[in-house]
Amino acid sequence: MEDRHLTLLAYLSLYIIIICGKTEVFNLAVPPTAKVVVESSQQQPFYCGETVTLTCDIAEYIDWHQYVWYKEDKTEFRYKEISGKTGHSITIRLPQDAGWYQCKGQRNNHPNVSSESPKVHIACTEKPRAVLRGPPQSWLTEGDSVTLSCEVGGSSTGWTFHWYKTAPYRPGLEYVPNEGGGYYLDLLDSEGSSYTLSPVTLRHSGIYACIAKRNSYYTNFSSPQPVWVTGSQPPSLLIVHPSKNQYFTHSDPLFVSCQGSGHSPGWRLRWFSKTEKGERSECPFGWTVANSSCSTSSASPSDSGVYWCQSESGEQSNPVNITVHAGAVILESPAHPVTEGDPLTLRCRYRHPPSKISADFYKDGTLLQTSSTAEMTIPAVSKSHEGLYKCGNTKRGESPGSWITVEAPLPKSDVESAQQLAWEAAVGLVITLGMVRLLIWLCCFMKPQELITQTQVHMSRCHNLCFRTPSPSSGQQQQHTLQSQGSGQPAGSNGAHSEYMTMKGVVDNTHIYANINLHSVPQQKRQDDSVLKTVCWNQNENKQVYEDMASLAATAGANARDV
Repeated sequence: MEDRHLTLLAYLSLYIIIICGKTEVFNLAVPPTAKVVVESSQQQPFYCGETVTLTCDIAEYIDWHQYVWYKEDKTEFRYKEISGKTGHSITIRLPQDAGWYQCKGQRNNHPNVSSESPKVHIACTEKPRAVLRGPPQSWLTEGDSVTLSCEVGGSSTGWTFHWYKTAPYRPGLEYVPNEGGGYYLDLLDSEGSSYTLSPVTLRHSGIYACIAKRNSYYTNFSSPQPVWVTGSQPPSLLIVHPSKNQYFTHSDPLFVSCQGSGHSPGWRLRWFSKTEKGERSECPFGWTVANSSCSTSSASPSDSGVYWCQSESGEQSNPVNITVHAGAVILESPAHPVTEGDPLTLRCRYRHPPSKISADFYKDGTLLQTSSTAEMTIPAVSKSHEGLYKCGNTKRGESPGSWITVEAPLPKSDVESAQQLAWEAAVGLVITLGMVRLLIWLCCFMKPQELITQTQVHMSRCHNLCFRTPSPSSGQQQQHTLQSQGSGQPAGSNGAHSEYMTMKGVVDNTHIYANINLHSVPQQKRQDDSVLKTVCWNQNENKQVYEDMASLAATAGANARDV
């Protein structure tokens, strides 16, 4: 009976405590639980170089005035209190602060301490490289659309992105070293995980890269992603001779040159190295350099890359993909786009004789035909013929692939301008080589005083030919001059022997040095008056050539007098 009374008394006391709000009694046995929480804006995995904010979270009560943080000490195999860290949150830097962490809270009222939180491990992986994904084929035609995407670790969540495109050096550009090479990057106006070019133009040709940012942390730059665009009316022509995409190492010569339209100054050769994955604004190492031209008598694999011309204002020519192959087989295909309706001939060339053996031709990995003559001709190409071609022989091996671009035919109103640009390029190169040949002849076979006199005569007449200002009625006079030259006599010579080579003579006598392929240019009647017009199409560029010649001749004459 007495025990029953004691039990009732205990229940009554408990009821009174609850009514009075003295609930702390329940917490005397089970203290409030603490846990380490990573700041919500940060997501795992963490990368070395990042900072991470940890918070000690205790659900019960709000008057915790001090916190104790612990970190595993691997040398003593225990957790030690982190000195000076008493706040609700702490920030650690990886990788130096990586490890296991615990925390607990303290307050003035009962219960005055929480439990120690479960252990949380904070680690990091190596600094990531952003991944740029582009189209499966990097060769596009003006008017197409392309979307590039950027991600980190297979996801774009939690990241912002910056997009870049390669550019010629200028102060303030970002330099990115890459596989023995490197390139300068210009920041584009976009921060999304994707970057769309629509419609693409020649100006969009180049190398793209992206970088990701989380809080104040940046990843490494992505690998470069090339985007090459070809157009039907480029403002500049990249001359490639011989006009093909593939060359054998240590046997094939190669010449590349920029011929601008004259509307944009400062055309320069640029190229992207396939071996070094870097963009260059100078000729390949070991090549002969002359203004905006580069040449070599023996190309090497390190010369492989995409070449194009770019003006000071950013205008670009069609790019040309050049591959120098050390193997036994190459595919000879046109360097420039092929026009719809035109014939296309592909040749499989072998390094070692016999060269006239059978060859298999492939497009996008599918066998097209086997040719006993190692040649394949498409009588009239269409857009469906665009693709990646290669050839080979079971005993000799396979060639590298070459992308064939098919472009729409020019409107009739644009045919003349296309012919103009190609003819200007051809004549400009022929004039330069012809003057070099003439100068060599003067230096070798004339006396010093005669050299100076004759050079001055030649430069004066060349200057009068190309740099005089025509009068409104000069058309007939120019036509008469060219007709006279066509008959072998300069205008105004009265039948006397010419002291200088006529323009026709320069063209005729230097064809062996400049076999320019103009098959893709619409053919029109080349009248003499248009020849004069195209020869003098760019006063500044041609004048510089002649001034360089005169300076070189004067120097040679002075040296001869000293002797």
